[in-house]
Amino acid sequence: MTLFTVTDLSKSYYEKSLFEKISFGMQDGERVGVIGRNGAGKTSLLRIIAGIDPPDEGDVAINREVRIEYLPQLPTFDVDDTALHAVMSAYDETHGHLEEWELETRARQTLGRLGIHDPSSNVHILSGGQRKRVAISRALMSEPDLLILDEPTNHLDAASVQWLQDDLQSTTRGLLLVTHDRYFLDAVCTRIIEIDQTRLFSYDGSYERYLERKESMVALADATADHQRNKLRTELAWLQKGAKARRSKQQSRIDWIDKMQKEQTTASTEFRDIDIEVGGRFLGGKIIDAIDVSLPPIINDFTYRAAPKDRIGIIGANGAGKTTLLSMLAGKKPPTHGHVTIGDTVSIGFFQQELRDLLENETVIANVREVAEYIDVGIGRERFITAKELCDRFGFSSKQQHAYVHTLSGGERRRLGLLLILMSNPNVLFLDEPTNDFDLVTLSALEEYLTYFKGVLLIVSHDRAFLDKTVDTIWAFEDGGRIKEYPGNYSAYLEKIEAKPKKNSGKTPQPGSEGANGGKVVKKLSYKEQREFSDLERKIAELEKQSADQVVLQSSGAGSYADHQLWAEQQKSIAIDIEKATSRWMELAERKQ
Repeated sequence: MTLFTVTDLSKSYYEKSLFEKISFGMQDGERVGVIGRNGAGKTSLLRIIAGIDPPDEGDVAINREVRIEYLPQLPTFDVDDTALHAVMSAYDETHGHLEEWELETRARQTLGRLGIHDPSSNVHILSGGQRKRVAISRALMSEPDLLILDEPTNHLDAASVQWLQDDLQSTTRGLLLVTHDRYFLDAVCTRIIEIDQTRLFSYDGSYERYLERKESMVALADATADHQRNKLRTELAWLQKGAKARRSKQQSRIDWIDKMQKEQTTASTEFRDIDIEVGGRFLGGKIIDAIDVSLPPIINDFTYRAAPKDRIGIIGANGAGKTTLLSMLAGKKPPTHGHVTIGDTVSIGFFQQELRDLLENETVIANVREVAEYIDVGIGRERFITAKELCDRFGFSSKQQHAYVHTLSGGERRRLGLLLILMSNPNVLFLDEPTNDFDLVTLSALEEYLTYFKGVLLIVSHDRAFLDKTVDTIWAFEDGGRIKEYPGNYSAYLEKIEAKPKKNSGKTPQPGSEGANGGKVVKKLSYKEQREFSDLERKIAELEKQSADQVVLQSSGAGSYADHQLWAEQQKSIAIDIEKATSRWMELAERKQ
């Protein structure tokens, strides 16, 4: 069943063209993720399809039998109601058969899974984040044919995000969503559509598959050389995918990837797109000392002595005290017991969830220059970084730099708020949920920036991919206001809490069945398999070129609707062939060491 079709849709905002004459549709059961730069028009597209905003041009045809539920980034409730009743009232009895007690039980369970443990609370006294969780529960309870979600993971803790991810992954309803959470996007979506430079591009498959096809399209001119880059990037992405994926792979494969990375680094420097030294301001011997601090009931007997290059991710349930901890360490909130002292050379940059001090009637560049004209990092040939250069590096074009702040999208405003913090050139950086409302390009730039940050970094975030890439220590809030430290990133933390003691079976390995390290002996490649390995490399490169050609063809605007359906089927077939060939290539590569 077709849910809707969009034909020749156009929309502008403050004389800025968001998208022009774009067309696409959705079928029942599809789960589509919308991506693009902040300000590209993602939210506008969702609101137009939901019937909230009109387009400037074009048509949206909704199937008359389709029921739509739209969840905005900042939901509101019109009636004075409890959280429980607000969720229960969304259930459409004409499309369901739950009895009253079953309905209430399901509503309570859904609210609890999303962190609302007092369903009798009035929705109007809840925080913005709590209202968001109630609204998600309400949207799920309504059981629509098409669920439209704008940044559903904002304000959720990691456990709630995982539950929502699992729930949506198993749904049979149509799903159209915008999210910055790459793990979520990859796990949930069966198709990615990208808005780029006013045009729309469609890619079948997961977010990982989108990255592969996008890379092939961009590097179409040199498919063979790009194939090696694809292998490297795919493998590096695999390494960062999480604990469960890594547990099943061989160390030889990881060593092989390291070798590829070193070879690629000597051949190309394109991975380091942001080539700046940051956090160069002098940081003395005394940074932050928090000794036996308590703020019952959320924080008890916590001690931390900051050291240069600390990179710490802070996780815990909503309301656990993560933001309070940052405020305490920044000297903004005193503990009830213990003391916090901050060194004289410390300059703290504190990026908070709520934006403050933006000059609405000034331009972007004027706001940044209010903080400083340039950053003096004190080292290197590019010692001075100007306000304009930093704006350029974080995605504000020359035209956007002269746009007034009140014309910016929500994501662009947060990006500007981050710029103001970075322009102050801090040597201690506190980031409280920094990824909310950021597009994927901005996230990549921020991750790159933090890679070269020389100071102390503390991050509160529910974004699992972001934590995996930016921190090497996790602080986890646990029962009784305790904060426990775990070495490693978020995936390493998951490995530790999921690990179970392994029992020794007492069996003696049979000769020839296992190696000295307890692993299975890997049979070397035969001559035939070596030929197959070489042929597969050529085959994959050719398939990726065919896939890139298909993407170019589909985005050209040529052809009828039937043509596009045929091209989509052909691209899907090519993707399956790539998947099979790559899987076999990886299998042989592990044995080729």
